[in-house]
Amino acid sequence: QVPYQPSGPQQAANALALLRGRSGKTVDLGSGDGRLVLEAYKQGLRPAVGYELNPWLLCLSHYRAWKAGYHGKVSFLKKDLWKVNLSDCHNVIVFLAPSVKPPLATKLLAELPDEARVVAGRFPFPSWTPTSTLGQGLEQVWAYDMKEVRRAAQSSAEG
Repeated sequence: QVPYQPSGPQQAANALALLRGRSGKTVDLGSGDGRLVLEAYKQGLRPAVGYELNPWLLCLSHYRAWKAGYHGKVSFLKKDLWKVNLSDCHNVIVFLAPSVKPPLATKLLAELPDEARVVAGRFPFPSWTPTSTLGQGLEQVWAYDMKEVRRAAQSSAEG
């Protein structure tokens, strides 16, 4: 369980800036109030899906989607991120606590395609080297291209 802490406007803008120009399925793991999924959809990232376990936050997400005119265009699903298959995802947004990052890194390495990009907010993945980063302090976000993450992991395993 990760406590809900909404991303600020600048943090959300930075996360989506690192996905600009990309395409393919975009998911937010622990989507909270849905703001990142809605912004991803606005930016043309489709399908845009949020996975969230908290029923109140799911209700809020559905309401925000309806209010924005995106009802039926974005998806918010009550699913455990550990049980969902991410092999068809090309863009993954993760604003989760540091304790979750090591096991999540293992899952993402196992499931995501080489073309996938992972954008982390608040806390970087400790064992990965970011492809790019944007912002400072609480607004900072990190982007990881899976092809590069795998290459680095293979190099360190061989070395």
